Amino acid sequence: QVQLAESGGGLVQPGGSLRLSCSDSGMSFSFSMANMEWHRQAPGKLRELVAGISREGSTKYADSVKGRFTISRDNTKRTAYLQMNTLTPEDTAVYFCNAGFQLASYWGQGTQVTVSS
Repeated sequence: QVQLAESGGGLVQPGGSLRLSCSDSGMSFSFSMANMEWHRQAPGKLRELVAGISREGSTKYADSVKGRFTISRDNTKRTAYLQMNTLTPEDTAVYFCNAGFQLASYWGQGTQVTVSS
């Protein structure tokens, strides 16, 4: 059973943009209570935190994406977003969203982002 569903990945040229979405499809807690994060994992590398947004709306970013990526959420749509601009080949990875509330945590199945000319 899938509780979180990512979408929006794909192939984009360097300098391009993509917007990823992460939708609640059956978590055990209310989406509005969750702290949401985007992580990514490139081939041969560890999974890393890209961006996070708390239930209050405060945000954090990895240094490598500051000024290029923007995380947001729409609680009415039970969806979190990651707007990615000025993409580079180094952004190529599988992107995962995570929802956390107290001791509960859900991961999506990931969406592939490939930046290549």
